[in-house]
Amino acid sequence: MLDLVLRNCTLPDGRQGLDIGIRDGRIVAVEPVLPAVAHSVVDAAGQLVTPPFVDAHFHMDATLSYGQPRVNQSGTLLEGIALWGELKPALTQEALVERALRYCDWAVAKGLLAIRSHVDVCDPRLLAVEALLQVRETVKPWLDLQLVAFPQDGALRSPGALDNLKRALDMGVDVVGGIPHFERTMADGAESVRILCELAADRGLRVDMHCDESDDPLSRHIETLAFHAHRLGLHGRVTGSHLTSMHSMDNYYVSKLLPLMREAGVAAVANPLINITLQGRHDSYPKRRGMTRVPELLAAGIPVAFGHDCVMDPWYSLGSGDMLEVAHMGLHVAQMTGQEAMRACFQAVTTTPAAILGLEGYGLEPGCRADLVLLQARDPVEAIRLRATRLAVIRKGHIVARTPAATASLDLPGRPQSVDWQLPPRG
Repeated sequence: MLDLVLRNCTLPDGRQGLDIGIRDGRIVAVEPVLPAVAHSVVDAAGQLVTPPFVDAHFHMDATLSYGQPRVNQSGTLLEGIALWGELKPALTQEALVERALRYCDWAVAKGLLAIRSHVDVCDPRLLAVEALLQVRETVKPWLDLQLVAFPQDGALRSPGALDNLKRALDMGVDVVGGIPHFERTMADGAESVRILCELAADRGLRVDMHCDESDDPLSRHIETLAFHAHRLGLHGRVTGSHLTSMHSMDNYYVSKLLPLMREAGVAAVANPLINITLQGRHDSYPKRRGMTRVPELLAAGIPVAFGHDCVMDPWYSLGSGDMLEVAHMGLHVAQMTGQEAMRACFQAVTTTPAAILGLEGYGLEPGCRADLVLLQARDPVEAIRLRATRLAVIRKGHIVARTPAATASLDLPGRPQSVDWQLPPRG
């Protein structure tokens, strides 16, 4: 007896007409026709079933705080950081928890069941750390929340930040973060990378640094991050987030940089919605997009994930926790319009960030955790095109969210009475 069977599923790799059998929170079978009796059966009707969406880069301590204490008028990264600095003294643990839990509800409804969130450690009270540790425990049954100790104002630049970061790790924060381009000098930035990577190596932790979130082509801390990752044997455990300066670097330097990142096993996270909003603000025309070189990174064999980064906070006024919106923007900005490239954008919000986070049991094979999303789409490209409705979200074999199919009725003479945005399969 199975707990749940999803019948007639299409998988992201193109396989069709498969049943997925689930027992005790795990996938136990993926076969054309499962004869087993189940407590519950869901007919996927040929629609796409995927592992859940994963956000590799977010700031949950700031989410849903838009307009507090005021709105970012310039739209720049630096004004956003200044706004966050103004808000921090007024933060309360209760408000942080309430906003974060509300966002987690949004995430689950959108099939987003794993998030890596950076949490600011420059406030010596560590209110945000305490709040998100509480949230992590609360949402554990339905969402995996991985926390990064993030010195927003600089590990060396902000008094006490490095000690605060170590305290946050002692409290149970998962990953070592940093922001080398925000230190006072390039030399301080490089020194912060060394210190933080050695700290991660000593503690056996992963590293995820805001790195070169700048239009300055001479902001090259990713090179230093790759060097220390290789030197310390941190291969596969280090991520450089944003990397927007790479958009402005000369091609010759990038041709040297990419093999160094590949050799060191450093992954990259681009944040399409935010990178193209905050970067290029000092340009007139031509105006730079600001997002890192996603196709080139992928071609070099470097894993690239997409993050949402911000939702309704001092840096970004929009967002809803929809990783398909992130993939949709990333596809356009990176000009990844070939079929395989578009599928890579879908992977950038599913399998690739899952690997970067080191999620256990992620996938659609027998033995994997039964965390699944049924989408109103027939393949990953259609899912991105439509920002497909999440018909059902499944966590550990239980349906935790449902959304009615997107339909519209027409009242036009001689025309069909309903609209189907899905095209029939190609014959």
